[in-house]
This record gives sequence, C-alpha cells and structure tokens, in this order.
Amino acid sequence: MKHLLFLLFPFLLCAQSSFDKAQKLFDDGKYEQSKPIFETLLKYNPSNLKIIENLGDIAGSNKSWEDAIFYYKKLKELKPSEANYFYKYGGATGMRALEVNKFKALGMIDEIKESFERAIELDSGHIDARWALIELYIKLPGFVGGSETKAIRYSNELLKLSEVDGYLSRGHIDEYFKRYTAAEQQYKKAIAVGSTIEGYKKLADLYKNKMKEPAKANAILQKIKDLNSTPKKNI
Repeated sequence: MKHLLFLLFPFLLCAQSSFDKAQKLFDDGKYEQSKPIFETLLKYNPSNLKIIENLGDIAGSNKSWEDAIFYYKKLKELKPSEANYFYKYGGATGMRALEVNKFKALGMIDEIKESFERAIELDSGHIDARWALIELYIKLPGFVGGSETKAIRYSNELLKLSEVDGYLSRGHIDEYFKRYTAAEQQYKKAIAVGSTIEGYKKLADLYKNKMKEPAKANAILQKIKDLNSTPKKNI
C-alpha cells in the first residue's frame, strides 16, 4: 500500500496543480481557457463537485443551457442537500425553456418551479430562488400557473429576509403590471433602507422608460455618478 501511495503521489500533485491553474483562470473570468483543464480533471475525478459546478457555470456563461443542465443535474444528484444546485438547475432549465417551442416549454414549467421551491426548502434564507419564482409567476400566463398573488407572497418573504430585496421585488411586480406610481414608491423605500446603486438604477429606468420623466431620470443618474465617484472610507 505504501508503495502504491508513493507511485500515486506525483500524479496527485500534478492533478492539484492543474486544478489550481484551472481555478485561477476561472476566477479571472478566462472560462474558455479553464474549461478543457476541468474537463480532463473530471475524467479522473467524476464526482468532484467543484469541477462539475465550474463546468456548469462555464456552460451557463456561454448560454449552452443543455450542457449547464447536464452538469447541474449531476450536482443535485450527487449532493441533494445543497440548495444552490437546485437553484442553478432551475435557472438553466428556465433559460432553456425560452429557446424551445412553446409546447415543450410548458412541459418544463413544473420542473423549473419545483427546483426553486426545493432550493428554498433546503435553505430558508435563499433570496435568489425567491426572486426567480417572482419572475416566473408574473411572467407565466394564468392558465399555466402564473399568479401575481404568489409573486407577492414571495416578495413578502423577501421583505422579512432583506428589506431592500423586499421593496425592490415589490416595485418590480408593480412595474411589470404598469402600476408605475406604486413601483416608484417601492423603489424609494428600497433606497431609504439601504439600497444605493441598484435602487437608484431601478428608479431612473422607471422615470426614463415608463413614466416619461427625463428630468427626474437625469437627476437620479447624476446621483448614481456622485455615488460612484465618492471615495470609500477605510474602516
């Protein structure tokens, strides 16, 4: 056994070195350079969660949704207790549904919904999964499960987890259904409780593209510039 370990040691070192190299490329956003290294490493370690997740993320960045679905499905099968794997699987499946014909897309809705719901079951504080369900419920037609009531329910849950996300999500719902004055108030609430750039961007876009108030939009855009140019204080 000791002799076998001695023989394997150089290979293990090489594999770790290759992984570190690929991970560095990945972290630097050089996905296409890291991809073949990860693919080679996966052949020798087919259950490595990090390698599989990275390959899924690379596929997603390339909008290769079928490949992303393949990797994320493998992740949730290998570790069914990880909320993010279900969230990513649901997201990739949702993006794929936008590419296929409407009949096939309808057959994917339940799986998408269940994936996000499962992510929340596994992680009660999962913010992104709630945002995804809000988007799903407001955009789906009612006859296939769309529901503003359900979207608002998840928005209310977000409010308890994060006031900023709660107000932004409620504003998003109001804006989608063309209740622009209500959306304006929600975005202002988000800004008041701590949303800076994101809240201002939402409000500026609302003024410019929906409420047709360019002066207000420009004032908000100037505020964003001021925030971006303000030096951050060292703590």
